[in-house]
Amino acid sequence: MLKGKRGCTMNYFEVEAAGRLHGEVRIPGSKNSSLALLAAACLADGIVTLEGIPEIDDVKVIGRIARDIGLSMQWTAQGELVLDPRYIHSAVIDPGKASSFRASYYFAGALLAKFGRVTVGFPGGDDFTSRPIDQHLKAFQALGAKVYAGEESYTVEAASLRGADIYFDTITSGATINAMLAAARARGTTNLYHAAVDPEVVDTAAFLNALGAKVYGAGTDRIRIVGVPYLDGGRHAVIPDRLIAGAFLMAAGMTGGVVTVRDVIPEHLGSCIAKLGEAGLELESRESSITAYGTEGVRAVRVRAAMYPGFATDLQQPMTALLTQAKGKSLVTDHVFPNRFNHVPQLRRLGAEIEVRGETAFIRGGRPLTGGWVHATDVRAGTCLILAGLAAEGVTRITGTEHIQRGYADVLGSFRALGAKITLQTGGRQEAALSSDCS
Repeated sequence: MLKGKRGCTMNYFEVEAAGRLHGEVRIPGSKNSSLALLAAACLADGIVTLEGIPEIDDVKVIGRIARDIGLSMQWTAQGELVLDPRYIHSAVIDPGKASSFRASYYFAGALLAKFGRVTVGFPGGDDFTSRPIDQHLKAFQALGAKVYAGEESYTVEAASLRGADIYFDTITSGATINAMLAAARARGTTNLYHAAVDPEVVDTAAFLNALGAKVYGAGTDRIRIVGVPYLDGGRHAVIPDRLIAGAFLMAAGMTGGVVTVRDVIPEHLGSCIAKLGEAGLELESRESSITAYGTEGVRAVRVRAAMYPGFATDLQQPMTALLTQAKGKSLVTDHVFPNRFNHVPQLRRLGAEIEVRGETAFIRGGRPLTGGWVHATDVRAGTCLILAGLAAEGVTRITGTEHIQRGYADVLGSFRALGAKITLQTGGRQEAALSSDCS
């Protein structure tokens, strides 16, 4: 096994340039939506069947949490996930498991109404920036709960939850979803103002309504939830992962190839499609597929990441890789997570000329990339580095594979289906010190 700076072992992806990618990829269910739906299933009083849940590492962590609290999770031969929440006996989420992924906070909203007291470890996940949960806690307090913070966990307690008007201080998808979960079984009516309009919010609301909840207005900035005392079981299919789809469209531009993503909802990728068009790609959308033609080269553009329906912050990192291929000067600004530029020093290792000032990366593109050792600090940074490796001369070796595998069920198979040369290596000699220690 490869040794890191502190003697820890690690795997790494090895990527080689393979010319123009060509082919199609079927897009799995949304990671971000799936994590919310799995926690939301705890609200039900009957058996729930979810279609399209990806078998990624974050879902496996939820499986371990489920065993702790009494939530049954079983995969069927057809790839569906069947959950039985009727025998949940605990509302204490182990801090060690909670800290391994960010969306653990959804268990607070989902279990609070049933148990009246929930303890959850502080969320972990991607470490590119601090992700405060103050808006989540604000929502719980507005519904009548008290919050107690410890060193490793926080406890939310309420004898009963009552509907309230909740005004978010900032647009936040996670807090919007968590407030919906808590309000679904609260007494009375809850109104969420300045709510997020992301497809994942709409998907969670659709799932809750399929169980018998009364959620109105999801997809707008005001959501109304009329609390109900009981939720049935039911069936729901998760939406496709728009972020994975967007990255594969960028792979067409990165290599001058032609890539089709299938099983997608093109409307969810509107801002991405528009920006890729500005960058010189030709895109063709059909009912459930999008084809990107990258054969004309890439043009320099300005990108401003914003909350949905703006250009997704989760796509600014792979977009930065794409813009290293554009002759001229491109700007990528991230107002959502201004510190989300850990991928930039890694791209520089490959020869990219990028400078970060404040919330903006200034990219002087058109310069050749050369393979080397780089480290993925989060899921999307890993995607960015894979794309860069596809265009770099020589071999690019990417450590931090565990971050990439948190969000992709079969990243190797998907890229190989397009003709990419990418393998998972479990041993070798590190030829350059990495900027981050292995986990």
